[in-house]
Amino acid sequence: MSIKPPFTEVEVNRAASGFYEGHSVEIALLSKAILVGLVLWALVWPANANGVLGSLNWQLLESFNTFYIIIVGFFAFFLFVLAALPQTGKRIMGRPGEGTEFSNFSWFSMMFGAGLGVGLMVFATAEPLGLWGSNPVVVAGDVAGNTEDALKSAYRYTFAHYGFHAWAIYVVTGLSLAYYAYTRGMPLTIRSALTPLFGPLMNGPLGHLVDVLGVVATILGVSVTIGFGVSQFIDGMYAITGMSWMMDMSGEAPAPGTVGLIAGLLVIMGLSIVSAVSGVGKGVKYLSNLNLVLSLILLFVFVVFGSFLFAMTTYATALVDYLLNFVSLSFGAYGPQAAGDFAAALPSEAAPFADALQGGATNAWGSFDSFKSGLEGDAAALSDSVLQSAYAAGEPGRQFGWQAGWTTFYWAWWIAFSPFVGLFLARISRGRTVREFIVGCMFAPALVCFAWMTILGGTAIDLELTGGAEGAIIGASNTAKLFVTLGEMLSGGLLSAITVMCVVLIMTFLVTSADSGILVMNTIMSGGDQEVGNKHKVVWGVILTAVIGTLLIAGKTNGGADPMEALKSAMIIGALPFTIVMGLMCISLAKALFRDGQRDKLNETVVAPGE
Repeated sequence: MSIKPPFTEVEVNRAASGFYEGHSVEIALLSKAILVGLVLWALVWPANANGVLGSLNWQLLESFNTFYIIIVGFFAFFLFVLAALPQTGKRIMGRPGEGTEFSNFSWFSMMFGAGLGVGLMVFATAEPLGLWGSNPVVVAGDVAGNTEDALKSAYRYTFAHYGFHAWAIYVVTGLSLAYYAYTRGMPLTIRSALTPLFGPLMNGPLGHLVDVLGVVATILGVSVTIGFGVSQFIDGMYAITGMSWMMDMSGEAPAPGTVGLIAGLLVIMGLSIVSAVSGVGKGVKYLSNLNLVLSLILLFVFVVFGSFLFAMTTYATALVDYLLNFVSLSFGAYGPQAAGDFAAALPSEAAPFADALQGGATNAWGSFDSFKSGLEGDAAALSDSVLQSAYAAGEPGRQFGWQAGWTTFYWAWWIAFSPFVGLFLARISRGRTVREFIVGCMFAPALVCFAWMTILGGTAIDLELTGGAEGAIIGASNTAKLFVTLGEMLSGGLLSAITVMCVVLIMTFLVTSADSGILVMNTIMSGGDQEVGNKHKVVWGVILTAVIGTLLIAGKTNGGADPMEALKSAMIIGALPFTIVMGLMCISLAKALFRDGQRDKLNETVVAPGE
């Protein structure tokens, strides 16, 4: 019995001449129309854009929070199964007998490089500290935030957000791209990953739509990353120079102001465009090497001057706790709490005040004391025991609010970033087996992320626990926490030198991230061709700058406290369609691997066209 050969003739119609020579005009124009429309909306009606994006974001979270949580859990277990099964795990992503392109050392070094980026510079201290004060165990009232008892649960969720789940998202995209590109000779572009399901339809409008979703998701994912990085860059510049014009001094702690953010963005993106135009070969290579060296120096500083023993003890216990709770972290999803459900859970004395009680009782970021102090009139006169019961009745609502505002935000961010990172992982993994790819790309970078989170974040927590910081690190903005931690840990010339080094490191990470993002977007639009004209790099660099800049401005309209809000809302909205594409990628890959296994049994080798 013969098996029908797979469809491999993916064709991306590219212009033969003119401005879009070598590019798909349909993908380019549709992608630009969506993003330019977003820019004009945020520029002309910033308050409306901020409000509508925030409202739509929350409506989507209410409807799709469970979907986001469950599908990311599915991604992780899907990859575990592929790696464990002998017939799929041993399959080589390449021609029969083809060796690997990079040595194990170089490959793992690049894995580490992929894991050490802008996100870690911002969140290596901010994430553990934030979760130390608020996580589902704290929200449930089982432990008090910012105490020694909250440490274990803080790192449980820190590891969840930066661990195997996060890297599973990248690996789903990367494995799909690599498998079809290297075993079937297909273009290294998003539409190739859905050919087992849709075949020739991927050569038409449906294929264009899939690639456009990848471009838009990449733009928004890279935008959030650069937005956080620019904010930290301005915090670092302020720590070095003390120039207050860059900062918003109206809050409890200085935070980057709109003028400072836009100035920093223009500097970073200008350097990124110059880097992209000058060529990837030497510039990005040298910057990447510099990133690695500076990252190791920063880590070494925390090992020597920080709380290393505390960090390593935390690493070991947190890793065990994370693994023991892996299944519940994968599939423990919450939905919004209906008013009727909340009212039904109230004690009889509180039932008449259900409307007045629900807002505070379901607020994921409020404690019992803040809930109680926010009540007015007859509701405020209820006894403490009744109010305690009312607050407990709102726990499902608080858990949903916390999960939607924290875990789901991360899953959407990683999903939006996955075309970028996935393409990078695919490009360096030719000749690897499926099992090597999954184990190497899921576990090695995750373990590095864990080390950063425990060494940097653990030092910050230890400084707060022992009383040395006296709340200074907790009170700082997320992007300033690294510099405040350094200030509590070091002094004098060493502090100045390390602060300058961190600012340089942030800048080089930002430049390489933006540069690579521009390359990925052009690669998708050129049907997998990595040689793109400089004019397209400039155009997409300008569009990326405009998207970030206008949404940062929109986020600060009407007194908005967080300039990142509009960016984050747009990213979560834009990630949802690509999440569906990734779910289809898994189905397609399972089908392709199964059918190729059958062909192997029948000795029907798949030979890509032209090979």
